[in-house]
Amino acid sequence: MLTLKQIYDDKARVIAGLEKKHFAGAAEVIEDVLRLDAERKAAQQHKDAASAEMNRISKSIGMLMAQGKREEAEAAKAQTGSLKAQIAEFDAKMSDAEEAQTKLLLTIPNVPYDIVPEGAAAEDNLAVAIGNWPNQPMIDAIARDGAVALRNWDGATDEAIATDRLEKNMGGETLAPHWELAKKYNLIDFDLGVKISGAGFPVYIGQGARLQRALINFFLAEANKAGYTEIMPPTVVNAASGYGTGQLPDKEGQMYHCEVDDLYLIPTAEVPVTNLYRDVILDEAQLPIKNCAYTECFRREAGSYGKDVRGLNRLHEFSKIEIVRIDTPEHSDASHKEMLEHVEGLLQKLELPYRILRLSGGDMSFTAALCYDFEVYSEAQHRWLEVSSTSNFDTYQANRLKCRYRRAEDKKVTLCHTLNGSALALPRIVAALLENNQCAEGIRIPKALQPFFGDDMIR
Repeated sequence: MLTLKQIYDDKARVIAGLEKKHFAGAAEVIEDVLRLDAERKAAQQHKDAASAEMNRISKSIGMLMAQGKREEAEAAKAQTGSLKAQIAEFDAKMSDAEEAQTKLLLTIPNVPYDIVPEGAAAEDNLAVAIGNWPNQPMIDAIARDGAVALRNWDGATDEAIATDRLEKNMGGETLAPHWELAKKYNLIDFDLGVKISGAGFPVYIGQGARLQRALINFFLAEANKAGYTEIMPPTVVNAASGYGTGQLPDKEGQMYHCEVDDLYLIPTAEVPVTNLYRDVILDEAQLPIKNCAYTECFRREAGSYGKDVRGLNRLHEFSKIEIVRIDTPEHSDASHKEMLEHVEGLLQKLELPYRILRLSGGDMSFTAALCYDFEVYSEAQHRWLEVSSTSNFDTYQANRLKCRYRRAEDKKVTLCHTLNGSALALPRIVAALLENNQCAEGIRIPKALQPFFGDDMIR
């Protein structure tokens, strides 16, 4: 949630940022927030004045009684009664204005950083790195000002690369999509999932289940090596937790709601792990806090249809490892870069072709100030599959959560920055591993994953 200080300090920047996110009526909504704040302040001033007057009169009543001025004392008592009623009215006005203001603030998205590109949709996202293409020369370039960092990349188009590797790896035969490979090797049964739960709830079998477990353990082991503390949180949360990280009220329709208990199935471990620090004041020496968690994630994915939902492309339940950081404003940018390097390192070790996108304003999440997506290339489907979003939320979540820290220098209590990212989501990683590593002998397991899988091949 935006702070009033952000709005008062630079209203023009806030409005421009909201417009970059294509938030309708940004200027009018911000003016409404300020109007409600003015109403609250006016009611506060009237209440303070009435309270001061009541205190003054109350002190005089005893003196009047002592002087035998009973009528004047009774009149003073009547005045205090009237002032009490006024104070109650001002209290109600303050409460109403504050409640309306908070409700309005909850509907306003975070303001994107200046580095976020303009754009209305995914087509406007900016590629900042592409890499990990086998048999291509390593080109070391640094992404600055929108330039693409090239890693194992020769500049060919997606279609050209797919065709080239198709001919090299499969002798000109068409690469099979992962749903066909899953059936061929008895790895995943989508029909059984439909029988048990419905579409979007696959059943992993045998080597498919082992591959899932191998990836989970690999990602957690890598997170542990990077200094993240593993958390095993609940997979249902209360509404306060949903509001704390911004899933509510923005994504209420996308979450599974247990109505009897008013609990929500988590869409990501970000929600319970970040909420560990709701209503907490940390010491600066504790920061940055680095947590990771493996959980099942649940998303209704309402409105999804077509090729994007085939096989593992879009599920209602899936496994994911999440990394979460709580940090100081001064260090959060460095934390974000470290998180990006961590996720990129995972994709490099899995030997998957990937690219990194800086999301445009119109494609960013409600809560993010800056977000990078990682996508892996599906050679059978000839398209990119998102596997991670790694975001800096600035103080937006922390303000909702009341997650603060006490600065070492002056003991001042101020809002933290929160960050998180997928490291990684499994379904599309599995899809890309199956499709990109198929060969005549079976499906090759990347070297880094072999100790966790227990073999070098799915046969």
